[in-house]
Amino acid sequence: MISQGDVISIITQAVTTVVISAAPMLIVAMVVGLIVSIFQATTQINEQTLAFVPKIVTVMLALIIFGSFIFSNIGGFVVRLFDSVGSMMIQ
Repeated sequence: MISQGDVISIITQAVTTVVISAAPMLIVAMVVGLIVSIFQATTQINEQTLAFVPKIVTVMLALIIFGSFIFSNIGGFVVRLFDSVGSMMIQ
């Protein structure tokens, strides 16, 4: 039987993995959003699509660039999870 401490440990590792995996795209989107907002404020252009298109493009580029890191991070978590489930069930 899996103990409550083991479940909490798995959930903590899962949340950490998700945050680390999503961080590159979120950081890129925030930086590009800030740059576009500064550009819009200085030029007084209030076009809504001007904020979305650069973010979408840069997030896709970040996904391509950091994709191997993200998938290896998630894959490592899955491998650790499957390895730990066997030892948890023996206890």
